[in-house]
Amino acid sequence: MTVNSVIKDYKEVISSRRSVRVYDPAVKISREEMTEILEEATLAPSSVNLQPWRFLVIDSPEGKAALEELAPGNLHQVKTSSAVIAVFGDMNAFDNADEIMSSAVERGFMPQDVKEKIMANYTDLFGRISAGAFREMILIDCGLVSMQLMLSARAHGYDTNPIGGYDKSRIAEAFGMDKELYVPVMLISIGKAAKEARKTTRLPIDRVAQWK
Repeated sequence: MTVNSVIKDYKEVISSRRSVRVYDPAVKISREEMTEILEEATLAPSSVNLQPWRFLVIDSPEGKAALEELAPGNLHQVKTSSAVIAVFGDMNAFDNADEIMSSAVERGFMPQDVKEKIMANYTDLFGRISAGAFREMILIDCGLVSMQLMLSARAHGYDTNPIGGYDKSRIAEAFGMDKELYVPVMLISIGKAAKEARKTTRLPIDRVAQWK
């Protein structure tokens, strides 16, 4: 594959992504393919590679019924999509730091002595950082993985819609999760569009960027 064809494919993915609200209910994404989409999404960057994102894939009739009560303004997406993915941030994400860095050592990506120095520095840092600052950090990281998830879904031929209008105060407990540990970020409906979504426009770059 040439560089030009890669760039063309990328442009097709980002330019064809739309926020879809009504899906073909007959289209079901297999668990195998959904896992692949999630794996691709988790290649997104995160602060010190903590990977604080956690996904709840809601695709069963029972799960969707519970979600309908929490997202009454987005019933079309919930009912017709193949699944709705609830993205959470894990407030205990640093607990996985040693495992993540040890894996990098095992694969030859990082020497052991470097890992030990980094772990010492980060243990000190995250021992001092406030819960509010850490929460802000994981929200940014989860925003990055959410966008990558939507682009990955589009590359697989599916459509998505990010949803912020739902009861974030109850969603964790509604699905048996610790609401103090898991911070709700957004819902992402995923499936095959039943009709072409409305196109949107963007502000010109000279309105949103500047050079110094």
